Amino acid sequence: MTIGALLVMLETLLVYPLGHITQSEALALVYIPGVLAVATLWGFGLAAVVSVASALAFNYFHVPRIGTLTFADSKDWVELAVFLVVALLTSSMAQLARAQVLESVKRYREADLTTGLARLILRANDLHSVLPEASGRLQHALGLPFATVDLQAVAGDECQAAFPLRCGALRGTLLVPAELPEPVQRCVRDRLVPSLEALLRAACDREAVGQSLETSRYEQRVLVEEQTALRRVATLVARGVAPAEVFAAVAAEATRLLDADATRLLRYESACSAVVLAEASKPGNPALLGKSLVVDGGVLEILIHGTNPARVDTYEGQPGSLAELARCLGFRSAVGAAILVEGRVWGALVALWSRHAPPPADAEERLSQFTELAATAVANTECRAELNASRARIVVAADEARRRIERDLHDGVQQRLVSLGLQLRLAEDLVPGELEEIKARLSCASDGLTAAFKDLQEISRGIHPAILSQGGLGPALRTLARRCPIPVELNPGARRRLPECVEVAAYYAVSEAFTNTVKHAQATVIDVDLDIDGEVLVLSIHDDGVGGADPGLGSGLVSLTDRVEALGGQLHITSPVGGGTSVLVKLPTGPDGSSRVDAAPSG
Repeated sequence: MTIGALLVMLETLLVYPLGHITQSEALALVYIPGVLAVATLWGFGLAAVVSVASALAFNYFHVPRIGTLTFADSKDWVELAVFLVVALLTSSMAQLARAQVLESVKRYREADLTTGLARLILRANDLHSVLPEASGRLQHALGLPFATVDLQAVAGDECQAAFPLRCGALRGTLLVPAELPEPVQRCVRDRLVPSLEALLRAACDREAVGQSLETSRYEQRVLVEEQTALRRVATLVARGVAPAEVFAAVAAEATRLLDADATRLLRYESACSAVVLAEASKPGNPALLGKSLVVDGGVLEILIHGTNPARVDTYEGQPGSLAELARCLGFRSAVGAAILVEGRVWGALVALWSRHAPPPADAEERLSQFTELAATAVANTECRAELNASRARIVVAADEARRRIERDLHDGVQQRLVSLGLQLRLAEDLVPGELEEIKARLSCASDGLTAAFKDLQEISRGIHPAILSQGGLGPALRTLARRCPIPVELNPGARRRLPECVEVAAYYAVSEAFTNTVKHAQATVIDVDLDIDGEVLVLSIHDDGVGGADPGLGSGLVSLTDRVEALGGQLHITSPVGGGTSVLVKLPTGPDGSSRVDAAPSG
């Protein structure tokens, strides 16, 4: 009120100097800014009082008959009414503008608060960790004794008012003092609560998306690791390595991927026993490699009667010797998958854990992928072994047929030819001397028969050299060397008999090499070295000819390669142009010649 009176006095004093330069009716406008200022700062009520006071002061000090309130006619009343109406309208407009400004400032502060809360809440990895700071900001921004955001449904009481926050499946609460004025509570309910709900919903969605992305990344990482492990094992299978190496890789990869304490690959010897072929375990676990286990209890007993994967979540109280063994070794649970080869249960892959928690939910599926690779390795090995055995049987049968033909020729046809030759010579001696033509014809027939006998001997030696069966590989090679038109330097190595199929293969390898050298190599000397390295016969044949030999162009080398590989051996040919030709043959010397040579070629 005092400020209003002072404004009226200042405006009244200001009118005096202006009265000399303008009309008196216009001087009333000087009081309008004061009314506008009061309305803006202190509201419409005080502005209305100032408006009336301004009208009365103007009439008293500036309307003729100065010093008295003069309303002589209706014109004075109209001017007073117009002034009051203009002043009051101006006050109303100022009050409205003030309210809008205050509302704008309030909305700006709310927006600033919401923006700050959005940055705080949406950047947090854990929503619960930032709620205390968010509550502090609300308390400071609203000027409240306290403000609390809780992610649980909390009921209000006489000390605090509870505003529910609904954010999808989450139900939270905003707690503020209960004695707040109704306008403040309405503002909180209508404007602040929806903003908080939107922020909390967005934060929950962000957490859900983040968790989903993290889960996807984890699953993708697990899938990549699993596929990488499977690819490593599949590469071993494709390379045709020994099953023992594949089994060891399967056990190691399964242990690592499933985070198992031990993984064992077993083969069923019968319905009652299984032998451990490969294992991988963490340090401290006892080794069972090579041991035979009784199939009594545990997943092994389940798998032998079915093809589906099986699990034992706990060995506590499980009957059987395998369950007892697992408990003694400290294992609490296991998952197993059968290894099926051609529809039959060949073995099993078993992963074991010592922790209290059950095995992973997808352990059976992941373990089955490894058993499929193990089954493929077993099937490939069995097929390869059967193929090699079949090829070896064919080679042995062919050699036996050659030997039988050679024996039949030697004991039958050759003996008859010798007998006929003797009879012709005897007949030639009985012919009288005067029958020279008949005697000459008999002599010619005898010579032809002798030549035919020698040709038959050569054919017989080509079918199967008798000296190979009688004297062994060394004497047979020396005979070949003497008959070769190119000088041969022979190192026969150790003098001991080898399996017949090995000696025959080595003999034909040298014979074929000599034939090719004589026909194509233009060589001056042939070196032949024979050595036995452990259980492998190593035969090296080298000439100093023109080289450039192509094994694919000659049927002899192809058939020789088939013969050597059928016995589990290897044949390698090196023939650079101008550098001669080298043939390296490696043959296993086991009792039946059926083992395999896995050493890399040295030439």
